[in-house]
Amino acid sequence: MQDKRKTLEFNKLQKRLRRNVGKAIMDFSMIEEGDKIMVCLSGGKDSYTLLDILMNLQKSAPVNFDLIAVNLDQKQPGFPEEVLPNYLATLDIPFEIIEEDTYSVVKRVIPEGKTTCGLCSRLRRGVIYGWAERNGITKIALGHHRDDMIETLFLNMFFGGSMKSMPPKLKSDDGKHIVIRPLAYCKEKDIAKFAQARQYPIIPCNLCGSQENLQRQNIKMMLQDWDRKYPGRIETIFKAMSNVAPSHLADTKLYDFQGLTQDVLSHKAGGDTLFDTPDFTPLQEEEHEEEGSDTNSIQFVNIG
Repeated sequence: MQDKRKTLEFNKLQKRLRRNVGKAIMDFSMIEEGDKIMVCLSGGKDSYTLLDILMNLQKSAPVNFDLIAVNLDQKQPGFPEEVLPNYLATLDIPFEIIEEDTYSVVKRVIPEGKTTCGLCSRLRRGVIYGWAERNGITKIALGHHRDDMIETLFLNMFFGGSMKSMPPKLKSDDGKHIVIRPLAYCKEKDIAKFAQARQYPIIPCNLCGSQENLQRQNIKMMLQDWDRKYPGRIETIFKAMSNVAPSHLADTKLYDFQGLTQDVLSHKAGGDTLFDTPDFTPLQEEEHEEEGSDTNSIQFVNIG
């Protein structure tokens, strides 16, 4: 009875992840006919789950696309370099291990005790972009999820003075690469449960993951505290990221405040809502687990 319940819970969890990934792919047109997608695999729970779900969706997708799993071995001391090749060899997917000693560069440039994430990320991005260009990659898939996007939003607001996050789909500055984040609608806690059930060979990040004083950890703890005290707040914050009103902010690059003029012809029925109290009705999170229903994960690309 216990095993049956665990199987049922896992199937519901997998369907939820598939549905969320399928919806993100569909909403942002992430995958198209003939795409060659590079799935960046770090050895963490998120990228393992991303690869797993994409391989699963590939079997029933209405378009043809190729996947290749790629890991960047940054030559960190003690990095178990055999783990990922051994795991990937058990899967029916091509893979590549890129060896590039970015660790030594980071340790040489960044003073002891300072945050290494920024430089490490830039070096890693450069290596990944270079490999993608040489190998005809059309999309680069990263394992960032909903919680990563929300945390980044607050990091930028609190410490960067800007309102931006990790977009589900992004074009590189030089225009050569399209980065996609198919887990954009997935919760970290769902991914953690899925990874535990799958028993992936998790590899910890010894270079940056051990820096407990990172601001991202502080933001994560703040959001977790909010989630405990005010259930539904995280869902509301994420909803706000796709419900932006530039005319109600203060960025003159996004909205022409100086060009505003009186125009009685544009009056809308229902009265002037400018000074009305905003409607802060809490959102109710949708958790419909319909047996056998997984349409978003299949019809995820508009090829018409």
